Amino acid sequence: MGALPVVGSWDQEATGGPPVPVPFERFTTDYTTFFRSELRSLVALAAAIAGTERAEEIAQEALLRAHREWDRIARYDKPGAWVRRVTINLATSTRRRRSSERRALQRVASRRQLDAPPPDVDGFWTLVRRLPDRQAAAVALYYLDDLSIADIADALGCAEGTAKAHLHQARQTLAEQLRDEESQP
Repeated sequence: MGALPVVGSWDQEATGGPPVPVPFERFTTDYTTFFRSELRSLVALAAAIAGTERAEEIAQEALLRAHREWDRIARYDKPGAWVRRVTINLATSTRRRRSSERRALQRVASRRQLDAPPPDVDGFWTLVRRLPDRQAAAVALYYLDDLSIADIADALGCAEGTAKAHLHQARQTLAEQLRDEESQP
């Protein structure tokens, strides 16, 4: 395989920077813009699904995967939906892994009593994290990213009716849980 042809770009002339390989010149600029526009909402999405401890790490991993495949992803109609789907999958995996770790720790700790974890500052998102994975993702996408049902369906990789059903079921469950909390003394 031969080396990529290197040519000077208008950026090089303007900034005096190094030459940019021809095939990557367009994607570098597009990816940087994409990264900057998506990072904050992806961190919020990951935090809503998996908690704040690993949210930034999850968002960065999703964006790294997008960068690795950027020449393909850049041609998608909605690259944002692709990276949200990756973020949801990573957050869900993290949540499942933490759940498994918690169960394992409970088995090991059965011989001694551990201190209770500190209460979550925002009880609503604690309730959201208890929902089934797809419902939690739908709630996070709707309320954090302010996405439409069609965009939620794109991000979840399902039909609009299914996305709407996930959101509806999640709202019903959350309403019941919030009512139960309010009725307790």
